[in-house]
Amino acid sequence: MHKLHKWPSEFDSLPKYEKAFVIAAVQIKMENDKKKEEEAKRESNRKKGRKKK
Repeated sequence: MHKLHKWPSEFDSLPKYEKAFVIAAVQIKMENDKKKEEEAKRESNRKKGRKKK
């Protein structure tokens, strides 16, 4: 909730469907962030491998 700049009480006051939307959006963002992190690690490992030669 911190990155959304919302207080927990604001989240609690949302209707169920809006809470579900927020939760789904956060899950999608987490998945995308994880994919980007893995991609960056792969890219970093490729660069490190080339430097050693």
